[in-house]
Amino acid sequence: MKEIARDIFYIGTDDLTLDLFESQYVVPEGMAYNSYLIKDDKIAILDTADARKEEDWFKNLEEALQGRQPDYLVVHHMEPDHSALIGLLAEKYPDIQIVAGAMALKFLGQFQPGKNFHTLAVKEGDTLNLGTRSLQFFAAPMVHWPEVMVSYDSTAKILFSADAFGKFGALEKCGFWGDEDDDWACEGRRYYFNICGKYGPQVQALLKKVAGLSIDKIAPLHGPVLRENLAYYLDLYNTWSSYGVETPGVFVAYASIHGGTAAVALKLADMLREKGCPKVAVCDLTRDDRAEAVEDAFRYGTMVLAAASYDAGLFTPAYDFLHSLQVKGWQKRRVALIENGSWAPSAGRVMKEMFASMKDVEQVGELVSIRSRFKPEDQAALEALANAILA
Repeated sequence: MKEIARDIFYIGTDDLTLDLFESQYVVPEGMAYNSYLIKDDKIAILDTADARKEEDWFKNLEEALQGRQPDYLVVHHMEPDHSALIGLLAEKYPDIQIVAGAMALKFLGQFQPGKNFHTLAVKEGDTLNLGTRSLQFFAAPMVHWPEVMVSYDSTAKILFSADAFGKFGALEKCGFWGDEDDDWACEGRRYYFNICGKYGPQVQALLKKVAGLSIDKIAPLHGPVLRENLAYYLDLYNTWSSYGVETPGVFVAYASIHGGTAAVALKLADMLREKGCPKVAVCDLTRDDRAEAVEDAFRYGTMVLAAASYDAGLFTPAYDFLHSLQVKGWQKRRVALIENGSWAPSAGRVMKEMFASMKDVEQVGELVSIRSRFKPEDQAALEALANAILA
């Protein structure tokens, strides 16, 4: 338990044993499940936690309550990592009211079938009066589920932002406050583009809704509580959600079977550096974390994709990567292509087809086609591609 403002307490928990968040994203530094409690004439709990942390969460809750009875549980997001303990909480405190949007209450019945709850449906613009303070609600659909709401305490000037402004990593590892985090943007970016990346317009809508609020702190459901230099985080979210370029440079991603494609990709990366490219990031799609590859694809304005041909199509790691970009709404970028094929190169055709389905993606330079290994006669084509990328 930690007091983050007068009469507002953090009662969340870290999970240092979790290896895959949402069963797909590696979290080497664990995950934080944030939850808050507001003490006033009425007591409101803001979200619960994942079922894995039941014992720790209830211990923190009881410590914060100090013998009082909670009146409300505000549910900003019904995903199980935040709502799994609602049933147990209602058993312990039968009179508690579950405060959520209409769709969230529908989801509650799906996740807690056969259970009856005291509920209070709220919508955008509604307020929950707690005594000397109140919570104002704003709908945030598809950030990143359709039922998401955020709330604002005008007394403490805190925005409870649900999954927005979250990041991977346990607070024990990254710091409780954002200003204690050495590199919030690194895991904040990987989190954003893999969790919310598809829903940039919806994030933009939320940013506009809260733009007029006086905010001193942002309290998300994952990651540190933000309190210093909030413009930095807001500016990043504006860039990310508008699909702007965050960092000038080029992202080189390759999927190589026997090393030939990798050699060409690395040669191009060196060539770009020698020609003065401000930043060149490189990723091996067969071994590196795909979520980080997605992150870097959004971070830079230009991507080079070098891939081997396979089964008359595209080598699977590259295909899966491009499918991830399609799903996440990758757009407003430039792409350069390198294919490799020993007898019938096919990777370039598939890559072009997949990029054609994405919005505002421009191919720069000509497709460079390699047969098995890079040879001196391929130098001119690779040089021309590097020049087109940097033009």
